[in-house]
Amino acid sequence: GLCGEAGLTLSDSSTCDVKRPQFGTRFLTDPRQVFQHNAWDNVEWTDEQEATAKKKVLENSQPLPPEKQEEYDSRANEYWNGFYTIHENRFFKDRHWLFTEFPELAPQCSLNHESHPGASGAVESQQNSQDGEQSGEHAALSHTDGDFPGSSATYRILEVGCGVGNTVFPILKTNNDPGLFVYCCDFSSTAVELVKSNPEYDPGRCYAFVHDLSDVEANYPIPDGTLDVIVLIFVLSALHPKKMQASISRLARLLKPGGVMLLRDYGRYDMAQLRFKKGRCLAENFYVRGDGTQVYFFTQDELHELFTQAKLEKVQNLVDRRLQVNRGKQLTMYRVWIQCKYRQAPV
Repeated sequence: GLCGEAGLTLSDSSTCDVKRPQFGTRFLTDPRQVFQHNAWDNVEWTDEQEATAKKKVLENSQPLPPEKQEEYDSRANEYWNGFYTIHENRFFKDRHWLFTEFPELAPQCSLNHESHPGASGAVESQQNSQDGEQSGEHAALSHTDGDFPGSSATYRILEVGCGVGNTVFPILKTNNDPGLFVYCCDFSSTAVELVKSNPEYDPGRCYAFVHDLSDVEANYPIPDGTLDVIVLIFVLSALHPKKMQASISRLARLLKPGGVMLLRDYGRYDMAQLRFKKGRCLAENFYVRGDGTQVYFFTQDELHELFTQAKLEKVQNLVDRRLQVNRGKQLTMYRVWIQCKYRQAPV
């Protein structure tokens, strides 16, 4: 249930011409042909399917005792470090689908390359003066005389929850824009060390650091109002639902005017949610896996509320229902993902 992203599909609201294969065009019109391919796109659910899914979730919705929930929450860092210690860089594949779904990450697709220098400069100047009073690991690094990693870049991307770099390295390989700088962070220090030890890690174009998204008081190594793009790929779902709004609101402050936040995550009634057994539920639609890591399953409305409460404007909010097929075992697996783009209002 953790790796829900292989072969993702959608092709909507492209903002520039990216010469890559377009996905999301294989539709199942004859149910008898279901095992002819490994996957089918934009599959409509019947009322019966949805009712069955709701019933399944309800059956396994009794939450664990509060003390057990607290244990999983307090040991989250330990569980994620354990995950990356075991799997290292073998679990996920590089997300080359990113440039189809999120052309903002591809070369010459800059949203803000020529954006409001006066406005963003004012924001940076204000932030530099404010941050003189701050302390922490990144304070001296980020705000000494206005200097911070990537301060001379013209297009800045931050991936939150970078894991071992399956988004970061495809971006660095594909986007040869000399003005690009990519920041990436993860809750797991083990994951960040794996990123830094990768031969493709280039400190001149990338800066990896450990960060807890849910700790809204912790400093980022980037001033507010300086990022063009923030990427959240299957990461917000790992937070406790009560911590999500503050985390998104904090991230939104990092965006330039016109900057965009990109999200791909688990949708309600995804196969992974329906597979959870009794004794795995922490709260409504929030579960703990066997390895101790946690996961939430969203609706479009929930995500819209999170982003708009952070004063971001909707660009895209789509649900992707995909039918994956195991032809050898004659099994069908229904995946549900949600893809969002929300932006900071332009000046």
